Amino acid sequence: MQIIELLWPAFILAIALVFVHTIFGIEIIKRGVIFTDLAIGQIAASGMAISIAFMDGAYQNVMTLLFAILGALIITWATKRVEKVEAFIGLLYALGISSIMLILAQSAEGTELFSKLSAADILFTSSEDLYKDLAIYVFVSFVMFGIYSRVGGIKKELLFFMMLALTVTFSVQSAGVLVVFALLIAPSYIGLLQVKYNSFAFATIFGSFTILLSLALSYNYDLPTGYTIIFCVTSLSLLGVIFLSTKVVENRK
Repeated sequence: MQIIELLWPAFILAIALVFVHTIFGIEIIKRGVIFTDLAIGQIAASGMAISIAFMDGAYQNVMTLLFAILGALIITWATKRVEKVEAFIGLLYALGISSIMLILAQSAEGTELFSKLSAADILFTSSEDLYKDLAIYVFVSFVMFGIYSRVGGIKKELLFFMMLALTVTFSVQSAGVLVVFALLIAPSYIGLLQVKYNSFAFATIFGSFTILLSLALSYNYDLPTGYTIIFCVTSLSLLGVIFLSTKVVENRK
């Protein structure tokens, strides 16, 4: 009973993370711009790093959101104006991660802070942090399911990347850049490959199972939570992709 009281916010946050990132993950994979979330996440984390290194953590949400929006605006512009946009987004990712390293080099705890920005520990999430993140995710879900499909053109592109930026702003602080990237791509990838069930529903259920398994393993074996999530989500997704690809080849024969 004590374990449930201690870990229930982390379990709910884990499922919410999978749900909201699957919304964007399926669309990003279809567009073929895989680095999008990772690039926005790294740029957002640059704002967070500036707050930590130079402002004693003040205005962390504001700085993270501003940099995430900046990344989203640049990518929105690039999708319409730049050739080979995936390569451009990859360069933004490299710029973001190098910026973080340079910023955190000013701090004595730079290496530790970089590790936290990459893969944070959500296992002991407080109920207050959970409610804050849930409020954002509910708003984003409402916009994506209720408004996104009704607009078109540049407005649709801007709305997509702005909602992604808002999501990443809070997800990076709660879970870390690499965890967010894994949750965005891995469940959605396998959800799109299978054809028997609805892609979004399958990806959400698969992702929820794997992340809850990760939290259980992390708690029971004292493993780093963020990297346990990345390992479980990516490894099980890769096994699923191999299995589904093998079935496709067999069916073609």
